[in-house]
Amino acid sequence: MLKKALASVLSEKESEDLISAFDQIGDIIIVRIPDTLLPKKKIIGETLLNEVKIARSVYYQASDVEGDFRTRNLEILAGEDNTETEYKEFGCKFIVDVEKAFFSPRLSTERERIANLIQEGEIVTNMFAGVGMFSIMAAKKKKCTVYSLDINPVASKLCEKNIELNKLAGKVISINGDASKIIKEQLENKSDRTLMLLPERSDEFLESAISTTKNGGTIHYYSHIHADKKSEAGKLSEAHYLQVTPVKSEILSSKIVRAVGPRYYQTVVDVKISK
Repeated sequence: MLKKALASVLSEKESEDLISAFDQIGDIIIVRIPDTLLPKKKIIGETLLNEVKIARSVYYQASDVEGDFRTRNLEILAGEDNTETEYKEFGCKFIVDVEKAFFSPRLSTERERIANLIQEGEIVTNMFAGVGMFSIMAAKKKKCTVYSLDINPVASKLCEKNIELNKLAGKVISINGDASKIIKEQLENKSDRTLMLLPERSDEFLESAISTTKNGGTIHYYSHIHADKKSEAGKLSEAHYLQVTPVKSEILSSKIVRAVGPRYYQTVVDVKISK
């Protein structure tokens, strides 16, 4: 359908590249456009807006996600210039701001996996919680308590809004600030399970993650890894974790969460630690 609509503007190969590089979040479309196609960005935006019925805005992602606040620059291509939208996933509702706070629809399978692993009564520290998606999905399913930390004030505010929007079985506590400071001041040896969803900086925060996790607790350690063979990515990230961890760890499992580039993967290693 979309390919057909883009056929008048792009070659088949170009439209395939484009379709694999766009995300739909609520009524917003975000598209990453290869440099070769930038001269056609406006017409691409208009075409997507016309073809995707529920879309009200199409943005071009003009920068990678960067900085401590994990934000990106978006340029409006077509429709209304408003980066806030409502997004639904597995029976939960979220207000997200696609420019001012980190959010990825490509993590939905991982969010569901974690929510299913969490046990009733668990205390969870979500160190880089963004708008609270992992935290809220877990507390919707289970009577758990999740400390939802983020350094970006916009993300923390949206997390508070999202807590109110959803009927939760458990409890989510949104705390704005630097995860390592918050853990040191109030969350040492507090959690049964700790989420480290900042794959590019996991090593830097590993000691804080260990510090908040109880003896015998679980850490979900996310990282980025180069692998020539896709099948090796999980094992390579396990080896990397064992190399950098200062604490006795039993590896429970590992997997690819998503591809982030050619032969480059976001992985997760689930480990049980002994202190």
